[in-house]
Amino acid sequence: MITAKKPSSAGMFPGPGFRVKAEFDRLDADFMEQFIEFDTPDISDLLNRMYAVDPGIVRLTHSHHRLCGSACTVKVFPGDNLMVHKSLDIALPGDIVVIDAHGSSMNAVLGDLISTKAKHRGIAGFVVDGYIRDLPSILELEFPIFGRGTTSIGPLHRGPGEINYPICCGGIVVNPGDIIVADGAGVVVIPQEIASDLLNRLRSQKAGQAAYLAGVKRGDFSNDWVDTILTEAGCLVPSPVSAAAA
Repeated sequence: MITAKKPSSAGMFPGPGFRVKAEFDRLDADFMEQFIEFDTPDISDLLNRMYAVDPGIVRLTHSHHRLCGSACTVKVFPGDNLMVHKSLDIALPGDIVVIDAHGSSMNAVLGDLISTKAKHRGIAGFVVDGYIRDLPSILELEFPIFGRGTTSIGPLHRGPGEINYPICCGGIVVNPGDIIVADGAGVVVIPQEIASDLLNRLRSQKAGQAAYLAGVKRGDFSNDWVDTILTEAGCLVPSPVSAAAA
């Protein structure tokens, strides 16, 4: 009699793809908090538009919810959320749990129970490249979540997955400890190593940008710069018709 055996390829193996890192370097909380005063489009501009996540990841909870803090990264296998549960034991108060669920609509990777537990642990919120469930109950929690949408299909709890290794969220690489800023306009990732320089540049630009916007609101602006670019690029631009000639 031949005994049926499960193929070894179906097993779970320790190492890449199934591992947890408990610690990572975080920037000072007071320093990170300063980024909350800047809107994500302004941050994205000064990152040369290269660090904003896919716009399919949107704010799913209340309109006043914003996030700013260190990324605790989680990678899950589509259809599973074992590592999301484990992340609640790893993330520190103020951390944002960023979940790479491969953008899958197969199932939700978290719901109201995980969100309730996360709130008790002091976690700031979730950013999910995937789907969630139980949104009506989550809305009662006043707990910020950004994701691709909602579904009633729940996950399994088997693994594999990773915590606090590099992930991809909305097309952007996120390393544990990177700063996440999220608001109604989108989600941006600020790499740790450039955070200080970026904050200085944001502050330097703020006053000039405010003055420019105030002028636009008054109708005090010129589009001469557009003609300069077109002319330098060799585009034929007709002279504008004056009001008197019209």
